Amino acid sequence: MASTTDTAPPGAATPGTGPEAPPAPGDPASLKVVPARHYARWAAAVAVIVLVAQFAHGLATNPVWEWGVFRDYVLSETIVQAVWVTLQLTAYATVLGFLLGTVLAFMRLSHSPVLQTVAWTYIWIFRSIPMIVQLVFWFNLSALYDRLGVGIPFGPVFWSVDSNSLIGTIGAAIIGLTLHQAAYAAEIVRGGVISVDHGQLEAAAALGIPRLRQIRRIVLPQAMRAILPTAGNEIIGLLKGTSVVYVMSIGELFYQVQVIYGRNGRVIPLLLVATAWYVVLTSLLSIAQYYVERRYARGANRTPPPTPIQRARRFLRNLRVAAAQRNQPLVPLKPLGDNR
Repeated sequence: MASTTDTAPPGAATPGTGPEAPPAPGDPASLKVVPARHYARWAAAVAVIVLVAQFAHGLATNPVWEWGVFRDYVLSETIVQAVWVTLQLTAYATVLGFLLGTVLAFMRLSHSPVLQTVAWTYIWIFRSIPMIVQLVFWFNLSALYDRLGVGIPFGPVFWSVDSNSLIGTIGAAIIGLTLHQAAYAAEIVRGGVISVDHGQLEAAAALGIPRLRQIRRIVLPQAMRAILPTAGNEIIGLLKGTSVVYVMSIGELFYQVQVIYGRNGRVIPLLLVATAWYVVLTSLLSIAQYYVERRYARGANRTPPPTPIQRARRFLRNLRVAAAQRNQPLVPLKPLGDNR
C-alpha cells in the first residue's frame, strides 16, 4: 500500500527554518529605538562649567584678592588662637545646650502641666529674642544684678559674690550661646522622640523595664536617626553664629580678622582668611556628622553603602589587580589531545 507525504512547493519556507516574517506595522518591534537627547540639560551643564571656570579664573588673576596677604595670615599665631577660641565656644555651647535642650524636651513631653508650661515658655522666649540681644544682655548682667548669692527664697542670703567676678566675658558668651541653643535643641530632641513608635514604650513597660532605662536604651537610640541630621545642621549654624560675640570683644575668629584689617586695611584677603577657616571647620563637622549618622543607622540598614574612604580603597585595589593581570605573561594553550 503506497504512502503519501506532504511536500512543500519549491521556494516556500519551512516553519522554524526559513527567514522570519517582517513585523506588522502596528507591532512595537517595528518601532525604531532612538536614545533620548537632553539638549537643555547639556546647555545648562555647559553654562555652569563656563561660569565656574570664569569664577576660578577671576580668583586666580584678580589682584584684589591679594593671595600673598592671605598666605601670610591664614596660619598666623593670632588667627590660629582665634580659631581655638571659636572651637571652645562652639563645644561648650553645643554640649551644654543639648543637655539643657534634652531636659526641656522631656519636660514638654511630660504629663505635668507645670513642666509643660515652663518648657514651652522658655522655648518661646529664647527663640523670639535674637542671639545678639541675648549676648549683650548677659554681658551687661552686672548692671541689673550687682551681686549674685545663695540663700532662702524671699529671705536672708547666706553667700554672695560680685556678678562681674563670677561671670566674665567668656562666661557671659557661653551662657548666652547655651541658653539660645537649648531652645532649638529642645525642639530637635522632642521631634526625634515623638518619631519613635509608641508601641516600643508599651512593650518595654510590659517587660517591666524602668522608665529611665526605657528612655536611655530604647527611645533615644532610635530617636537619634531623626535627631542627628537636624542637630548636625544646628551645630554647624552655631559654629558660624559664634561670630556675633564680636560685640563682646572676645578674640574669636571674626573679631580678630576685623582687628587685623582695621590696622592694615587689607579687608578682602582677611575676610578670605576667615572664610577659608569657616569652610574647613564646617567641612570637618559635616564629615563627623556623616559617620555618626552612619553608626546610628546600623539598626535600620544592615548593609550601609560604602564610605568614601572605602570606595577609594576599593578603586585602588581594583587598579592594582588590573595592573597585576596586565603584567602576567600569556601562557599558550595546549592543543586538545596533546598529552606529550
